[in-house]
Amino acid sequence: MTDITKYQGIFPAFYACYDKEGNISVDATRALARYYLDKGVKGLYVGGSSGECIYQSVAERKLLLETVMEEVKGKLTVIAHVACNNTADSQELARHAESVGVDAIASIPPIYFKLPPYAIAKYWNDMSAAAPNTDFIIYNIPQLAGVALSVPLLKEMLKNPRVIGVKNSSMPTQDIQMWKDEGAIVFNGPDEQLISGLVMGAVGGIGGTYGAMPELYVELYRCVKAGELEKARQIQNDCCRIIYRMCATHGNMYATIKEILRRKENVDIGSVRAPLAELVPEDLPIVDECIEMIRAAYAKYL
Repeated sequence: MTDITKYQGIFPAFYACYDKEGNISVDATRALARYYLDKGVKGLYVGGSSGECIYQSVAERKLLLETVMEEVKGKLTVIAHVACNNTADSQELARHAESVGVDAIASIPPIYFKLPPYAIAKYWNDMSAAAPNTDFIIYNIPQLAGVALSVPLLKEMLKNPRVIGVKNSSMPTQDIQMWKDEGAIVFNGPDEQLISGLVMGAVGGIGGTYGAMPELYVELYRCVKAGELEKARQIQNDCCRIIYRMCATHGNMYATIKEILRRKENVDIGSVRAPLAELVPEDLPIVDECIEMIRAAYAKYL
């Protein structure tokens, strides 16, 4: 029986950490993992969209996950996203994730070719079979994957006892209720509607902007659980305003967040990998503005 309590809370999506040559940096990965250890987060989601997984090799993804696991030493719940666009590589990453002791693996559906539901189920079940002692979480992000989770597909997947839930990044919050009705635990995906997802019954949140301001999301989660919904609403609104400003740069949002971490927290994890756009000089005043917005929100709510 899965211990659901280890999945209740805030899970920052771990960022890709590069050196100046653009290679995976073990030192930067360790620094980012240490950064999260005293922030009150429940766990980390490693190797997903925020981790630029589709631009990395199997070996690079293994190295990053190994480094995170060595640094957190069991103090945080770790969910490893292991999907590649072919089954064999996905299974290799699943086996590796289980071997280093992650709490769960997760996967988007195969992208590009629009596969029928039975083929998607086989892809996920083959991956799960490679990590037979590890929980499995479906990652539903139709706006990027091009395939949406359905109730029949979820029902089919829940026949697999290792499948415990869904990371739901679809925008309709009622999807959370649908997955819960089938017996799945659900993580809220869209950072802009964490409060809504939690009210709809999500056990926690997994988010790509959490890393820039983890304490705000931890406090938002606490407020919802304590019934302090007005404060939670105010925190959510300020988080959304910060996110909108992060997205105003020429560079990719993750490049913006990485520069925020470098300037605000002295955590240097490099930039983003091509073809993602790096920051340009004109972006730096926006980065500073985001930092001031985060500091103002910390002063207001924490």
